[in-house]
Amino acid sequence: MPAPSPAPRAASKRQPGRARDALVAVAAEQFNTVGYYGTDSNRIARAAGYAPGTFYNHFPNKLAIFLEVYENWVTWEWQRVRETVTAGGDLAAMCRDLVRRVLDHHRKWRVFRASLRALSDTDPVVREARLVQRERQLRIMAELIALLGAPPSSKAEMAIVTYTVERACDAVADGDFEALGVLADDVVRYLETELLRLVRPV
Repeated sequence: MPAPSPAPRAASKRQPGRARDALVAVAAEQFNTVGYYGTDSNRIARAAGYAPGTFYNHFPNKLAIFLEVYENWVTWEWQRVRETVTAGGDLAAMCRDLVRRVLDHHRKWRVFRASLRALSDTDPVVREARLVQRERQLRIMAELIALLGAPPSSKAEMAIVTYTVERACDAVADGDFEALGVLADDVVRYLETELLRLVRPV
């Protein structure tokens, strides 16, 4: 699934089936530009080329479309991970490429992820949705580890590595490591080592 692109600004009433996709694409763009609290359902609908009432034909509220954007975000990220793994090649190079792809994804979606973290801390619905997606990520990770011929990892190991990579990539994207005088390349090397330990075959 490709990353979202800005929706057409003049949506045709003759293509009602495209409305939902257009709304989601524009919502993703706005959540990643002005954040969750910087937009609303009316702005999303108008930016997609629809009347505000159209939004509620597809979503009950702004949080619902935010969660759909988040689910898509996970799909896009793990599609890139799967593509890297299935391409094969040297394991160390693969792990380095994996980390860099994830880091690029986090950099591209820095504002959106800041909203996700903030909402997850305060909204139980978002927190639950994040845990559901985390379970999904761990299932995919287990499949990819098996595909590489590595021994099964415990759920604890996979969860720790997943959180480590995610939080570190967010911190690089937010400039936290740079502010501490830590190079992004050093973070990538560390994460590469952690991934390599997880996926190295017997």
